[in-house]
Amino acid sequence: MTAPIRPLAELVSFLDSFDEPHILFDRDYRILAANAAYRRAHGTGRSVIGRTCYEVSHHYAVPCDQAGESCPLARSLGSGQRERVMHLHHTPKGESYENIELSPVRNTAGEITHFIEKMAPLPVARGLSDASGLVGRAPRFQAMLELVSRVAPSDATVLLQGESGTGKELVSGAIHQASRRAGQPFVAIDCSGLPETLFESELFGHERGAFTGATQRKIGLVEAASGGTLFLDEVGDIPLGMQVKLLRLLETSTYRRLGSTEPRKADIRIISATHRPLREMVEDGRFRRDLYYRLNTFPIEVPPLRERIEDIPLLAEVLLRRLTPGRALQLASGAVQRLVQHRFPGNVRELRNVLERASLMCDGDEIGPEHIYLEEALTANPVSPELELTTDLAEMERRTLMAAVAAHEGSRHALAERLGISERTLYRKLKAYGLVPNR
Repeated sequence: MTAPIRPLAELVSFLDSFDEPHILFDRDYRILAANAAYRRAHGTGRSVIGRTCYEVSHHYAVPCDQAGESCPLARSLGSGQRERVMHLHHTPKGESYENIELSPVRNTAGEITHFIEKMAPLPVARGLSDASGLVGRAPRFQAMLELVSRVAPSDATVLLQGESGTGKELVSGAIHQASRRAGQPFVAIDCSGLPETLFESELFGHERGAFTGATQRKIGLVEAASGGTLFLDEVGDIPLGMQVKLLRLLETSTYRRLGSTEPRKADIRIISATHRPLREMVEDGRFRRDLYYRLNTFPIEVPPLRERIEDIPLLAEVLLRRLTPGRALQLASGAVQRLVQHRFPGNVRELRNVLERASLMCDGDEIGPEHIYLEEALTANPVSPELELTTDLAEMERRTLMAAVAAHEGSRHALAERLGISERTLYRKLKAYGLVPNR
């Protein structure tokens, strides 16, 4: 017989004192207690007591580290310390990225006997069915997102590096929204679109009469972003003459309007982005070394779309919903197969453009391969057989639906809402794969 679960009353009372969701579980992953905040945020009507954390949060049959993910319990047992990870959890509102903070609890002999897990959602990103924010499930995407979740609460300077079209401005916006400055301005400036003569005026502002045509005082973008975040896009294009002034802003948090001698205090966080190889530019003398190190406090690589191919079907569905809010457009399997075989040198921006054109060319409710226009000169060689096996839409979709049906206990309507599709579309897919949802 299974031993009765009797968590320490003191620990249970301690959990209920927190406003954030917390659970208590033992070394065998069994949940012993869940506080009121957890029950409000994650409750489904079915008790979690006695069930394993990996079954409840992930619908796994084995612990996270055996399913290819990082397990905070295993890490805590190894380090003996508190551990932090970011996981994609199943919740009543769909899949949600959660910041997990796990703390070991020791007995009088100093042995770890229990764990307390705190969960905090990362609202700027979703896994499966969200129509806004950052979207993805690929390992490269999740690795980037974990860095975002770690740096966001601080005021550290962040450098986003990645190819054009990967969504660096979206990532910078996500960092801002997950920070303590979320209620303050987020101001973006495209450094590649400003000539050197206007750069200083745009960034710092100017006084009346500072130069010919300056007929009145103008505040700069640094001042406009006061209290919030200033995003410097394509920072590699900043003229050398202006780099020293930006460096002074970063080092002293002060600046002067053009034509003024009065120093002004800047209360901003700076996030920068570039597709250029800044390290090589430093070696070539095209970018200041000291500025590079100030900007590169916390580097984050934004992966190209070809390194997260498994996200293409998901991204395509989400982008279609954003592009055609009044239509229930779906992608045929042949259309998705065309997309996953394309290398997308223009990344997510190119995918969005391809889908926008396809939606205009399609008169029905299903986009077929004939509606997908890809420039042949930019189409890569066909994917390898191994990659094709993992990116075949039908197989991916069948497995996803099988897992969803097996884990779902409500109506077909509720399952469709959880998956972010219409009930009609869900029925059509279930019928095609010979699956029957739990009712």
